[in-house]
Amino acid sequence: MVIDFSGKNVLITGGSRGIGKACAKLFASLNATVIITYKSNKVEAEQTLSELGTQNQHSAWQLDQSNAAAIELFYKELLQKYSCLDVLINNAGVFVDHKIAEVSYADWQQSWNETIGTNLTGVANMCYFASKQMIAQGGGKIINVSSRGAFRGEPDAPAYGASKAGLNAMSQSLALALAPHNISVHIIAPGFVQTDMTADLLNSPAGEAIKSQSPFNRVAEPEELARLAVVYASSGFEFTSGGIIDLNGASYLRS
Repeated sequence: MVIDFSGKNVLITGGSRGIGKACAKLFASLNATVIITYKSNKVEAEQTLSELGTQNQHSAWQLDQSNAAAIELFYKELLQKYSCLDVLINNAGVFVDHKIAEVSYADWQQSWNETIGTNLTGVANMCYFASKQMIAQGGGKIINVSSRGAFRGEPDAPAYGASKAGLNAMSQSLALALAPHNISVHIIAPGFVQTDMTADLLNSPAGEAIKSQSPFNRVAEPEELARLAVVYASSGFEFTSGGIIDLNGASYLRS
């Protein structure tokens, strides 16, 4: 099967680093026009943009997706520049440690507000505006990056686990709601992924124990998730809509 995204616009949140960057580079190599968002590091975003090539009108946009008004303005400006939006990959997210036995009530509330605001409400708002455009143009693909933490629990970051469980439920609800409009919604649930954000932990004494959770004795590479995102975004995979694919190397098995 030859995959070619020529003429397709792909929006990747958190696309300047890690999983998002791997997705951006792979989609660009398959001739997509790639749009990435970043929260604050403009230099990093511009570096990623420079690695995508110049054959298409790739672009990078600053966006704090916990800010509902900022998302509305972002889409308004985005759709003035691009005539359509074919694929949305919701990758941006936060992970905040907040152990219930240790944190203050104020810190507890802050952690929940920040995490849910970015990982769930922010993603919902991204889906809202993307789906409006996709409905108008006759279809599209939404791919949401979840986590195995939605199933196994996150004792040190319960808001993260809750946000990803909510993301799964929301994605499946949207899969039902948007199918009549030729929009499919897909969910990828990775475990640990080798990125710059996890590098310190994976290189610490705890790293070997984390890797040994998988019988492959390693964690995922971001390119593995990117390849799955490309499959979901391709024509002919619409009937996987609403499904959740685990990408954790059998480190956590669920029934």
